[in-house]
Amino acid sequence: MHCEAAKDNHAEKRHGNDILDDAMKQHSPRGPIRLLPPELRNQIAAGEVVERPSSVLKELVENSLDAGAADIAVTLENGGITFLEVQDDGAGIPGGELELAVTRHATSKVASFEDLLRVASHGFRGEALPSIGSVSHLTVASKSASDSGDAAFISVRAGQIRETGPAALHKGTRVTMRDLFANVPARLKFLKTPATEGKRCEETLIRLALARTDVGFSLTAGGREKLRFAAGEDLRRRLGVIWPPGVVEALLDVDAQSDSIRVRGLTGHPQSAQAKGDRILTYVNGRLVNNRQLVQAVREAYRGRLISGEYPQALLFVDLPPESIDVNVHPAKTEVRFLNEREVFAAVLRALRRALETVLPLYDGQAVPPQAETLFPPLRGTAPGATPGTTTGTDARPRGDRPQGFWGSLDEPRIMAARQSDPEPLQTELHFTPSPPGRGEAPVLFHSGGHEERTPHYGVPRGNDPESGPQNGEAAAPQAGGASFSPARVGDLEYLGQIARTYLLVRRGANLMILDQHAVHERIRLHAIASDGKRGESQLLALPLEIALHPTEAEELAVVWEEMKNLGFVLETDGPARLRVTGLPPQLTRSEATDFIREALAGKKGGFDSLWHMMACRTAIKAGQELTPDEAAGLLLQWVKTPDNGYCPHGRPVAVTLTVADLEKLFKRRQ
Repeated sequence: MHCEAAKDNHAEKRHGNDILDDAMKQHSPRGPIRLLPPELRNQIAAGEVVERPSSVLKELVENSLDAGAADIAVTLENGGITFLEVQDDGAGIPGGELELAVTRHATSKVASFEDLLRVASHGFRGEALPSIGSVSHLTVASKSASDSGDAAFISVRAGQIRETGPAALHKGTRVTMRDLFANVPARLKFLKTPATEGKRCEETLIRLALARTDVGFSLTAGGREKLRFAAGEDLRRRLGVIWPPGVVEALLDVDAQSDSIRVRGLTGHPQSAQAKGDRILTYVNGRLVNNRQLVQAVREAYRGRLISGEYPQALLFVDLPPESIDVNVHPAKTEVRFLNEREVFAAVLRALRRALETVLPLYDGQAVPPQAETLFPPLRGTAPGATPGTTTGTDARPRGDRPQGFWGSLDEPRIMAARQSDPEPLQTELHFTPSPPGRGEAPVLFHSGGHEERTPHYGVPRGNDPESGPQNGEAAAPQAGGASFSPARVGDLEYLGQIARTYLLVRRGANLMILDQHAVHERIRLHAIASDGKRGESQLLALPLEIALHPTEAEELAVVWEEMKNLGFVLETDGPARLRVTGLPPQLTRSEATDFIREALAGKKGGFDSLWHMMACRTAIKAGQELTPDEAAGLLLQWVKTPDNGYCPHGRPVAVTLTVADLEKLFKRRQ
């Protein structure tokens, strides 16, 4: 059986080689250089402009926009393959210029090279109509406002003018294309089904309409009106035709000016992210373009807010002086080059970040009273002004243990003793006792409007009388304005407990918040690592890393030296061509450190961000790690003071909030 399979594989391979040999033999020896006939030249050029019916629609609608049309009507049959017509009420073409209009390289948009440098119109190459006419049957009828007589038409088939004469048209231009690629059957077979081609035409018209809400558009296909946009319509209304209502409702406004660059439009809420990147639409000076720099700027703005594999939505219009861009990159005019890509990238990034700042943090920390700082001191390594310590190689903690030093202000021996003596840590491990309640009255733990619910306090050891006041050796908590402060409360957040040693339950008003403790601490750690140049500790190596340097790496080392030291690397040079690393951030293995150093020396500055994320992740508390109430409250205190605290560095949500309405739905009290 194996022999038969091997024979089959050999036969298939031999057959494939025979086909390749036959194809090679069909190539004739080099012939003389000759001038191509006009028809063939036009068909080759048309291949760059006319790919399918939707590209014909794009060229014709852009011509209508350049003509100042206020209303554009598109009609299709068979997906635009056998019939596509665009009619507008624009300025029109004088009858005496119709023949020029279907002649290649004839245009009214530019007259000199200087005009080309500052062109602001959609079309300027003089290629659209002749390209379409060379691969179809094209009829152009037009009536210019300057013409005193009747409208005129011209008919072109396979690149040849066949007929001219008067036309029945009151105003504007009507361009009709029939039988696309009828004279080029080799290209016709590459078209999709009429339904697919019609859908592409519809999407193309919508994308053109998004940039010009001052113009009315309609689309009729198969005798039925498929689409109608009124002039002056709201941009969100037009977007709602192609994007889900929930996505459109959550869109954020974008409008920012950076020197001569204006960025405006709409961008998606992080919670509306999707698994595909097909909803990032970018326009430059009103022209729909495909530009990698603009898409990268959008992705960068959302970095840390979306998980890997998620994409935002964005509809952005970048307006800048025409002389600062090159639109003459491709005949289809879907690509542009920027004179200063960095400025444009930075302008888009700033505009989007400013818009995303309007998405309020999950908790802004404004309700946290000052005494909370006393009860729950900042975790070491996260407070402003914290100084990175240094540990030796023998002090390195085993992986998986509690991160060293992050609860340094808490009474660890006392916590451990309580943990060993009592199997219910929530009842015994909170060592900050609040002011005693009145006689016969339990401390207030929960508040909801004017209603107060009384429950025993976590800080009261089991078996002790809550009326007896502070226990021996324990001081009452500070008071503000005569009101007692509960150590289980951080601002208006009330810590309830821990589920599965992973999730923290917190009450905020009438809502229940469930927080991922690892994601919470990861966000705290990233902010601490990335701010103020205080980036972490160093672990000394018994055996230093020796890295040979290329001359270009030696130059880059001087650039990144200080930043790498701040990250926790201890560096020495042994001549110009060798780097010795005697200390590493304790979260990195030797192999990881070597890889990172190579990336940094290759000039990949993004590697620093990746390292910060790695260090934040590895130094954060883990899922499955038990927290005492005072540790949890300390974590909450740091979290509410951390900017942009709704997402972990990988873009996952930090918390989920359940409202009363959500609970009623879960219990089927409400539909």
